[in-house]
Amino acid sequence: MSRRSRAMRAFPVAFSFLFTTVAVAHVTLDVREAKAGTPYRAVLKVPHGCDGSPTVKLHVRIPQGVIAVKPMPKPGWQIETVRGAYGRSYPYYHDDITEGVKEIVWRGRLADDNYDEFVFAGFIARDMKPGPIHVPVTQTCEKGETAWTEIPAPGQDAHALKAPAPALLILAQATQPASDTKTYKAGNLVIATPWSRATPGGARVAGGYMKIVNAGQQADRLVGGSFVRAGRFEVHEMAMEGGIMKMRPLARGLEIPAGATIELKPGGYHAMFMDLRDGLKEGETVKGTLVFEKAGTVEIEYRVGPIGGGAPSGDAKGGHSHR
Repeated sequence: MSRRSRAMRAFPVAFSFLFTTVAVAHVTLDVREAKAGTPYRAVLKVPHGCDGSPTVKLHVRIPQGVIAVKPMPKPGWQIETVRGAYGRSYPYYHDDITEGVKEIVWRGRLADDNYDEFVFAGFIARDMKPGPIHVPVTQTCEKGETAWTEIPAPGQDAHALKAPAPALLILAQATQPASDTKTYKAGNLVIATPWSRATPGGARVAGGYMKIVNAGQQADRLVGGSFVRAGRFEVHEMAMEGGIMKMRPLARGLEIPAGATIELKPGGYHAMFMDLRDGLKEGETVKGTLVFEKAGTVEIEYRVGPIGGGAPSGDAKGGHSHR
């Protein structure tokens, strides 16, 4: 083989290496997809400084629809936040929020030949439309500054931009078909589509999910229940505390306000089945009860969906997943 032929064969490899190097040189998000209506942990990857100069500040602007944001502290770095009104209210678990962190600034020092990550936690609003959103980042160095803020025009390739803003693709929040809804009544309460997830071998806990509608004029409270294959039934909440998602039992139960709809789902309020005696298999139904402070006890059945999946849809396998 001639020297020229060997050089031509080496060229695609060299070009591929160069392209990869350039592609990862930008400030980017580690996880680039998130489903509407779910918590999101943003990890911004900073691979270098500004033309050899150390990074001393990272300024992040939070896009609209990313709410309840909390930055993670970094040893050796100071954090500043700018709070403000969202412009409208967003449903967030059992409440609505109208303001929060809109900008984050980390100040410290990161050498040009070092790599680091900057983290914040938040929640993707339930009504976010599918498609990309962008997180503008300004990287200030001891000498110079790079604004990773360019947003591609419709149809434009982001790789064509010199300093693209980190992008996050919002995925649609799947919904359960109305025809699959099974309801139960307890006084003025309507319980819709109770379901659970199949469990792996040896599992000792499982979760229970449903929607509860209070059509009455007074609040009620879910204070307990039972599940025929579990030794204990508890009502739990998952919520962000200090930038970390934590689960805790609700000692007084879960309030169902008058005229409200409360959804028990993965990542939020849910029933917890403790000390399981038998595993749960996809496609089966399992009996249980719910106990309300005013409406009393109602017998229900849980449909079991796939491991890690969402609410079962008819008799079909699968379902949508929750992060």
